Amino acid sequence: MMHSNMKYRSLSVLYSSLRHCVSVQMRKTNVYQNKNVIVSFMCKSFHNLNQMKQKSVANPLRHVKPRSARETLQYFVDMKQIKVKGGNGGDGAISLLQLWVNDRAGPDGGDGGNGGHVILKVSAGVKDLSSVKSVTEASNGQNGASKNCYGKNADHHIIEVPVGTIVRDVNGTILADLDEIDMMYIAARGGAGGHGNTFFKSDIKQTPKIAEYGGQGEIRQYVLEIRSMAHVGLIGLPNAGKSTLLRAISRARPKVANYPFTTLKPHIGMIHYDDYEQIAVADLPGLIPNSHKNQGLGITFLKHAERCAALLFIIDVTQENPWTHLDILEFEISQFNDKLNNRPKIIIANKIDLPEAKDNLELLKKNTDFQIIPISAKMGINISTLLKEIRILYDNSLKTKTKTDIDI
Repeated sequence: MMHSNMKYRSLSVLYSSLRHCVSVQMRKTNVYQNKNVIVSFMCKSFHNLNQMKQKSVANPLRHVKPRSARETLQYFVDMKQIKVKGGNGGDGAISLLQLWVNDRAGPDGGDGGNGGHVILKVSAGVKDLSSVKSVTEASNGQNGASKNCYGKNADHHIIEVPVGTIVRDVNGTILADLDEIDMMYIAARGGAGGHGNTFFKSDIKQTPKIAEYGGQGEIRQYVLEIRSMAHVGLIGLPNAGKSTLLRAISRARPKVANYPFTTLKPHIGMIHYDDYEQIAVADLPGLIPNSHKNQGLGITFLKHAERCAALLFIIDVTQENPWTHLDILEFEISQFNDKLNNRPKIIIANKIDLPEAKDNLELLKKNTDFQIIPISAKMGINISTLLKEIRILYDNSLKTKTKTDIDI
């Protein structure tokens, strides 16, 4: 019995030793295999990471909330002429104090209060000049009273304007460039309050019966302009599809109709991306030949284009010789301001869903050196590609540029 137990123990020890050796050998093999797998995985991951860095572009977000079917009456105001008037100062009082113990106590007429200023102040919560009134008048100072009661100074009237507002006089001379938040400019000073007869009391004339009227507030006229209106401006001839494109890429609702000059004032739409970045796109009025000579909307349109950091040229490829439309747009812009053609741009061929657009698109590509992005704003064809190209343009050229970097 003892002999069989010893034999069993020796067999179990031998079996354990063999199992341990096999396990060690398998571990070494697995370590080498796993090491090769890990190295291979790291190399592939690094290669994929580089590809992702090169190809990573934020995706535009779809608007889930339903859009109203009505056309909006809101539009972007980037220029306004205003008239401002400072408040008048209060009149001084003429009064002689009479007490029951002294009926000749002397003069006690108080001074009038100062009129309020009209002040332009930069606010981060204001985006355009639509809230600025054409005529603004500050409050008048209060008149003086007896018993040396001075009139109350009027409160200043604050007009909030967006960042990058340029203040010009009626002759076009720049008076102020408001490019920082809380920066202020006194547009019209209020009149000073008049002195009462107490002010004129002296040893020689102890009971003066004279006082001053309050000063008149200043009256001034200015032209306010916004240096930057949007990141991207849509430029094209009338009925090229600019308003339709803005409706397709944003929640803006500009008027769309089958006649020229539907858009008379710019509309702003926002493109939202999944990395919380927002790009402002402006729908500008249509441009026609000789606009730099103030034909059509003329200079007004070109001033709108001047306030956009990048330009999107929209070409209607259903028209004959569409490359001539691009030449017209570039020529008119260069005649107004040579720097506009140096800004980042994208050429868009619109209305490719129509039959006659296919041949014209090929002709347009042959007659221009720029990259063409064919889309159909009405049918939504290739809109996602356009939004990614806009984001690439924004990241490469516009993201580091502040609103005050655009020269007017």
